[in-house]
Amino acid sequence: MVTNRVPTTPFSDQRPGTSGLRKKVTVFQQPRYVENFIQAVFDTVEGTRGATLVIGGDGRFFNETVIQTALKMAAANGFSRILVGQNGLLSTPAASCIIRKYKAVGGLVLSASHNPGGPDGDFGVKFNMAHGGPAPETFTEAVFKRASGISEYKIIEASDVDLGRLGETRLGDATVQVIDSVEDYAELMETLIDFDRVSRLFRSGFRMRFDALSAVTGPYAKAILEGRLGASAGTVVNGEPKPDFGGHHPDPNPVHAHDLIDLMHGPDAPDFGAASDGDGDRNMIVAPGLFVTPSDSLAILTAHAHLAPGYSRGLAGVARSMPTSRAADRVAAKLGIKAYETPTGWKFFANLLDAGLITLCGEESAGTGSDHIREKDGLWAVLLWLNILAALEKPADQIVRDHWAAFGRDYYSRHDYEDLETKAANDLMDNLRGKLSKLPGQQFAGLTVAGCDDFSYTDPVDGSVTPRQGVRILFEEDARAVFRLSGTGTSGATLRVYMERFEPDPNRHSLPTAEVLAPVVAAANAIAEISHYTGLEAPTVIT
Repeated sequence: MVTNRVPTTPFSDQRPGTSGLRKKVTVFQQPRYVENFIQAVFDTVEGTRGATLVIGGDGRFFNETVIQTALKMAAANGFSRILVGQNGLLSTPAASCIIRKYKAVGGLVLSASHNPGGPDGDFGVKFNMAHGGPAPETFTEAVFKRASGISEYKIIEASDVDLGRLGETRLGDATVQVIDSVEDYAELMETLIDFDRVSRLFRSGFRMRFDALSAVTGPYAKAILEGRLGASAGTVVNGEPKPDFGGHHPDPNPVHAHDLIDLMHGPDAPDFGAASDGDGDRNMIVAPGLFVTPSDSLAILTAHAHLAPGYSRGLAGVARSMPTSRAADRVAAKLGIKAYETPTGWKFFANLLDAGLITLCGEESAGTGSDHIREKDGLWAVLLWLNILAALEKPADQIVRDHWAAFGRDYYSRHDYEDLETKAANDLMDNLRGKLSKLPGQQFAGLTVAGCDDFSYTDPVDGSVTPRQGVRILFEEDARAVFRLSGTGTSGATLRVYMERFEPDPNRHSLPTAEVLAPVVAAANAIAEISHYTGLEAPTVIT
């Protein structure tokens, strides 16, 4: 087969963010756009010749087209073995699992995570390193530098690979192996979770609903929950991955997974509800009549992980992203283990996991994970919850309330202001940073500012410093407000404001979250002048 060296010119907008390069589908469809970026990645990866590469994605529109291009380019760039998920599908956690299991040099993960799909939706490409986790900033910046000066890309002339058929195909000097998208991941789960115990739970009449939101987790959930664990047929809904996610916005939160929320708050609610996102790395947990915040979920998993065989020896430590509530910190203190507070972004957890400093980690944006891979893992979190439910033999809502009684409740909410003008969003943050030195001692909505800062993180493993990761306002009344701009969208800017207030009194653990947080919300709005800068009187989304 002929290897072509195709002349090209750079695009100016190929700087990867925290989760790779994300743009509208129409941007990726520009001639040479995909090829330029993938070539820049391959030029940056060390040791490609003779190496193994993993490729897969979440099944969104344009997924298979990019995979065929990536396969031909990988063969032209010297990879000797390329593992690709059947039908081009690999959840992000499964990709991490396979990279680690087969000692690949890394993997191309094609996804825009929880962002909408379809011809007018979003697309994304990121590279995961040999440890299975997202590439660090040093790598992504090197990719951007290479993409900014690229003059050619390499690709072989060949027919498309049949992604629907398991087995091997020669592509130039490389072997492409189409693998079962689910098998390796399911086998890993069996080493961590007590499948026998969870199977008995389902045989006892336990009912569950898992909403895959027409995204990539559907085949995994069907194979594991309904197949290996024996949950009744129909437990998994929206289980077929679709290029446009069936019109769903594949973000597992109460707004976008409203059908599940309605069911779990209805008269015939099953015993447990869960959902996952576009690429399978996020999760939502719902007990009958009770949405479990990702912050509380991380804390509860930390408290009870030892009940699952994969964590029976206890935890080395736990980490949370800075905006995530402090609920997990309280559990860590009681367990006598270290709790780490990191910037948002899974790469910071990966360093701690590789160093053996932590076993569990999580972000408030519904990402939870452990040391079994180097990505957040939505279905794993659901399975660990099921293991805990089976071991404790208590209803899910009772486990949550018992946790609050033991550790206190961190009332928590996130307000998103989406699709803001980038300048307005940056002006708001600049104005907020400019007034930090004057805030301590001032009162807003009945709360007194005890301290504030622009969060900076010093990595305990490599000593690297990551500044300007979000503004924290701490109140004397054991409350917090956190402000940061999100980097996961493809257009405009999103301001995220996180509100939290600790309540130790069990008699006050059933109050409406909005009522408890109302003073924090008012204070946050006044301090940051949100309405003035955004032109919005209310958030776009509240979770």
